[in-house]
Amino acid sequence: QVQLVESGGGLVQAGGSLRLSCAASGRTFSSYAMGWFRQAPGKEREFVAAVSWSGGHTYYADSVKGRFTISRDNGKNTVDLQMNSLKPEDTAVYYCNAYSGSSYQPYDDYWGQGTQVTVSS
Repeated sequence: QVQLVESGGGLVQAGGSLRLSCAASGRTFSSYAMGWFRQAPGKEREFVAAVSWSGGHTYYADSVKGRFTISRDNGKNTVDLQMNSLKPEDTAVYYCNAYSGSSYQPYDDYWGQGTQVTVSS
């Protein structure tokens, strides 16, 4: 069974930092591109950041460029999201997922519970 478990969320003041971690089990994801997504109350889930299978290429939503950094450790089967200079609009539940090598989209059945990030003003 494939499981992706997010952790590291919490309550932080605007301008602060958090580091989220995603631990994968049931499958080694070293050959998969990985991504972070978030969903705010009343809104659809949106893309935040992605990293290639090798870790050599990263991609970010315009809203987080320069503030967030995605990284992965294939030896640990984890992917992290370092979030700096947090803003209230970053408040959301954050999810990680793997990208299908066939569809180039996140796997529909891999979504976990996510981790809550709340940024106060």
